[in-house]
Amino acid sequence: MRSQVFSLLVDNNPGVLSRIAGLFSRRGYSIDSITAGMTADPRYTRITVVSSGDEMILSQIEKQLRKLEDVVSIKVLKESESVCRELIMVKLRANAAQRGEIISVADIFRAKIVDVEEDSLMIELTGTQSKLEAFLNLLKDYEILELARTGITGLSRGSKDVTYL
Repeated sequence: MRSQVFSLLVDNNPGVLSRIAGLFSRRGYSIDSITAGMTADPRYTRITVVSSGDEMILSQIEKQLRKLEDVVSIKVLKESESVCRELIMVKLRANAAQRGEIISVADIFRAKIVDVEEDSLMIELTGTQSKLEAFLNLLKDYEILELARTGITGLSRGSKDVTYL
């Protein structure tokens, strides 16, 4: 089993995300991560789906996605030919003594402190999944009050395979 990142350019129509998720559900394919957002052209939405399976399953997923009416283009984002990132926000319980230690860890990862309260601290970090996992591993000794992750989003490098509409 391996993981694959699909970058879909779709028509920005109501229910398009539901139809794509429904395809995965009906066929029993797994979605490891899914993100969606409008592109520079408001007629289109970029949806990034990360799924895992063997070669046959991943090939089937791509073929089934291509059949959907709203799908304009699909790119498989290969690690060496693309840039993929994820955002994480972590709220930690932190008293005055712990705050300095936590800020030091955040600085090492170039994370941002986005909120400070008397008894808590919120940190924002963007990066690869391995960077985020390493960051969370260093925070395991602190109490995580809340955690939110966006899921992976990405684009292929360069301009050779850009879809112009």
